[in-house]
Amino acid sequence: MNEPRRRPRRLPWTAVTVLLLAALTAVLVPAVRDEGYVTDPAGLTRWYAAAWALFGAAAWTVRRVPRGRVVPLVWAGALAVAVVGLAGPPLTSTDSYRYAWDGRVQAAGISPYDHAPADPALRGLRDDWLFPRGGPACARPDRAPVEPGVCTRINRPTVHTIYPPVAEGYFALVYALSPSGVRHKALQVGGALTALGVTGALLWVRRRAGADMRTAAYWAWCPAVAVEAVNDAHVDTLAVLLSVVALGVVVRRRAVGGALLGLAVAAKLLPAVLLPGALAGVRRWRDAAALLLPAAAVVGLVYLPYVLVSRSSVFGYLGGYAAEEGYEDPGAGGRYALLRLVFPATWAVPAVALGMAAAVAYVWWRGDPLRPWSGALTVTGTAFLLMTPGYSWYALLLVALVALDGRAEWLGVAVAGAAAYVSAPALGGETARVAYGLAAAAAVAGWAARAGKGMRSGPPRVAQPMWKESP
Repeated sequence: MNEPRRRPRRLPWTAVTVLLLAALTAVLVPAVRDEGYVTDPAGLTRWYAAAWALFGAAAWTVRRVPRGRVVPLVWAGALAVAVVGLAGPPLTSTDSYRYAWDGRVQAAGISPYDHAPADPALRGLRDDWLFPRGGPACARPDRAPVEPGVCTRINRPTVHTIYPPVAEGYFALVYALSPSGVRHKALQVGGALTALGVTGALLWVRRRAGADMRTAAYWAWCPAVAVEAVNDAHVDTLAVLLSVVALGVVVRRRAVGGALLGLAVAAKLLPAVLLPGALAGVRRWRDAAALLLPAAAVVGLVYLPYVLVSRSSVFGYLGGYAAEEGYEDPGAGGRYALLRLVFPATWAVPAVALGMAAAVAYVWWRGDPLRPWSGALTVTGTAFLLMTPGYSWYALLLVALVALDGRAEWLGVAVAGAAAYVSAPALGGETARVAYGLAAAAAVAGWAARAGKGMRSGPPRVAQPMWKESP
């Protein structure tokens, strides 16, 4: 009598993933509480490296978790990562202090574009939290002098704000809803809620597309969410939320999607790079106008109230910021690090223009209109590799696009941004170039692997637009 064949034992992938998420949470706590950004960047880099390694392992094991357990697991990890971001004050960025100041200024009925924080005209709005007094309080490296005996936590206190109007409205709303004395925690809580909103939007878009929900973990569990979106409370998260919803809506309702993209651009200008993906497959001007006109109209409408009440430019220090960060002078800073390996520094800006034009043309001609986030990821990732930005929070938008599209190899760009921002002081001036070079290699390798797989499986099915074209 034959004995029944035993089924091979399967690893308890759900339990393994839960353990990895627990380890990730445990590592993120010291990562967001470590004050080594200035004093010990090498030590902070080790915490970041451990967090990214555990995140990668968890994102790999969740692919083997039974389908019915994926969404609860994504939400559990998202909540844990968001809560961890609240474990300490902002330690790697002072941007949220400008947000808090702009909210306070607006509550006083003053346009945030009219005065720099150091302007004596706003002296009556200062408090000891944002404007400490005395020698010991002002001796820290993250404090900027304002007047004799007075300093501030706000960076660049002598220049006007650069944030667009949707961001300014968000700052005003957070300030209005915050209890007295809550300080930085209000913006961190806002960042946590917004980050969780992005997770919900990603799951919604993936479900509508009939796609695997597991890729939402690329955002929900990402260390950058705990550090940049919650702990440092960057307003980029609000722009990411609006962008994800816009890309999910534009497939069926182009005008509504365009309006939402306009809001995203008016929250943080970076989402403008999503427009080529949203226009993938569009061949007629009237169809392009159905998206572009609402986007432009929304940007204009939200700027208008600030234009009417402001005496100064609503673009503030934007031009000076671009020059300061080296985008206008290719020889300054770490911008265009990869291009400068093969071109003279003076060729960097034209090379970026040509590279971006090629990416946009490719996405417009070959992109999938049913998956606008795929083309958006290609254009956004290309922009990051060509410009090699030095601020790690810019990559929050790219992380969300990876979660929408599933091409995990592009997460290397977010890792490169963190290395350029945190690790360069400890590892040397070539850190950004090496990190972005490895990220570019990963993106090319992923493209080659997918292209080879596509050739073996035959020609792809041509997608049909979900909207109806007029005759």
